[in-house]
Amino acid sequence: MYRGALGVIRRAKSTAEAPMKKAAEAAAPSETASPSVALGPTVAAMSAAIATVTATTYAVEKFTASSCRPFDVKGTRYDQSTFSGRFSERLIACDPWLLTYGSEEVARAKTMVDNASTMIANPPADGSNIHRTLWESKRIVDATLHPDTGEAVPSPFRMSGYVPFNGPICVAMVVSSSTPALLFWNWVNQSQNALVNYFNRNASSTLSNETLAKSYAAAVGSSLAVAFGLATFIKKRYDPATAARLLRFVAFPSSVMASSLNCYIVRSPEIDNGVPLLDKEKGGKFLLEGETSVVAAKKGVYSTVATRAMLQAPVYFLPPALMAGLPVFKRYIATNPTMAVPLATYMIIVAFGLGLPGTTAIFPQMSEISVDDVEEKYQNLTDDSGAPIKKFYFNKGL
Repeated sequence: MYRGALGVIRRAKSTAEAPMKKAAEAAAPSETASPSVALGPTVAAMSAAIATVTATTYAVEKFTASSCRPFDVKGTRYDQSTFSGRFSERLIACDPWLLTYGSEEVARAKTMVDNASTMIANPPADGSNIHRTLWESKRIVDATLHPDTGEAVPSPFRMSGYVPFNGPICVAMVVSSSTPALLFWNWVNQSQNALVNYFNRNASSTLSNETLAKSYAAAVGSSLAVAFGLATFIKKRYDPATAARLLRFVAFPSSVMASSLNCYIVRSPEIDNGVPLLDKEKGGKFLLEGETSVVAAKKGVYSTVATRAMLQAPVYFLPPALMAGLPVFKRYIATNPTMAVPLATYMIIVAFGLGLPGTTAIFPQMSEISVDDVEEKYQNLTDDSGAPIKKFYFNKGL
């Protein structure tokens, strides 16, 4: 759901190279190729970035431990009516540390969740917070097992595998210094996204393998077409020096296009079929049995597509701005040219790892829509007390 932003790493690398090229050329005027990549520091930077995301998740969970809600197997640990609550919920779901739990630990966590009512009635004698324990057990289960089939999702395609398994792709995108290499890693990125969609699809939905194949083809095709098309146009239209500067901006529109189009194609059947509406955000009942709202479906799909596009922003703008704008980074890169790639790798992976929960938290998963905006069939409905319903709710999805 959420993964084309890695393509913008190349732009961050190019932006970072700007202040260091003069120093590199002064030291070795005959060296016109891309600066060498310090492989060891780059891998270390990638590991440090994953550790930073993990540590941030740990800090958020620890800080909110004493105030966690009473456990509800169908509910959420954090308040979904606030951005901070939605961000915290998404962040702990993407925690890379969740990949370290083995099958026995997952089975034990599932047993605890299945027997939650008994455990709450008979809390542990050591005085530990049973509700926090159950929320953590549920987090382990939800991160590992498919909600419909109960089978373990392969580690690279879990939400918790988002940062560590995209890390190598990040590094590959950073070191790509030619159009063929950039196109290849764009393809790898979109292929990984397609597999994430496949392994996390709703097993009970009508989403077919044909739709998944279309979304994959569209994402790969649009990403490569935009990247190659813009690169070709720029090289033909501008002189080499200007073209080199403009090529830094090619990765961003290609990744936005691929990610947004991928999301739209997968979710487009909802627009055709509509989504059911509820009378309450929590514990509500479906209204007009068998009826759906196309207006609400469009609102949900379009906001999700917008989220996919916005996911690119923290990766595309923040690291280049810091590396090119802060004197401390500029001086460091000027004196240590080979560290530009490791520094960019660290900053981009951290921005990417925190950007996913941040952008998906912008819109509540349970969205509301006014009675004035929905179809006529939903007008003049009343609740159980006879009062007219002014707002409806629906699951926007992620």
